[in-house]
Amino acid sequence: MPIVIQAITPADIPAAVRCIQTAFDSDPYNNWVFNKTSPPSAGGFSQTRNFASLRAKCDWGIRSSYALFYIARDVPENAKSNSEGKIVGVSMWTTPEMTTQPQAWTDWANDWRLWVTQGLNVLWYQGWGGLRRDRYWVWKREQGLCQKELWTDEKGYYFVNIVVVDPTCQGQGVGRKLFEIVMQRADQEGRKCYLESSRWEPNVKIYERLGFEVRKKMRCEADDGTGEGVDLFCMVREPKSGAE
Repeated sequence: MPIVIQAITPADIPAAVRCIQTAFDSDPYNNWVFNKTSPPSAGGFSQTRNFASLRAKCDWGIRSSYALFYIARDVPENAKSNSEGKIVGVSMWTTPEMTTQPQAWTDWANDWRLWVTQGLNVLWYQGWGGLRRDRYWVWKREQGLCQKELWTDEKGYYFVNIVVVDPTCQGQGVGRKLFEIVMQRADQEGRKCYLESSRWEPNVKIYERLGFEVRKKMRCEADDGTGEGVDLFCMVREPKSGAE
């Protein structure tokens, strides 16, 4: 199948969000940070509420100068344009400039717009859609500590927040294409890439083949007395010189 990597557009957002939700359905971090045991009416995970949150994030990514959001599209052989076909993968990256350069007013306004939109989502859907906010903030705390320790390069890092592939298309090189479009840019600029994975098998081995190395294991453990936790593997990729 011919896979085309494209910058996400507003028209792509619904299909991209559905792809993300499908791919993350059994993700260890996702299952830890969301309440999957209760129904939505009792404060459990809400697919609809989560869709609205991810839609807002995609819209932010389109507008942000610090974001590189891509989709992988399976374009039919007889297609008249590359806009035809199913979205089978999504990636969300942020650029080094997000942490190394002063924020432009347009990005400040875009961040504010996202904050307001998410706040309105809380009101409209009457809650957080099953997000365990205490666990979310545990993750943000531990992530901040890990990045403070590992992000030592003054050039900054290309940070891949999300790379997902439709389960029916995994193992066909779709994920590699979503990585390569940004890794090539990082290599040209002599900059490192960074990611966090909550799956050791098979993800870490896949990322190692792309040049990433595990630098630290981040342990996130709930503060609610349950002892429930999740491990995330922090990985860094050094820039490559020349064709490899």
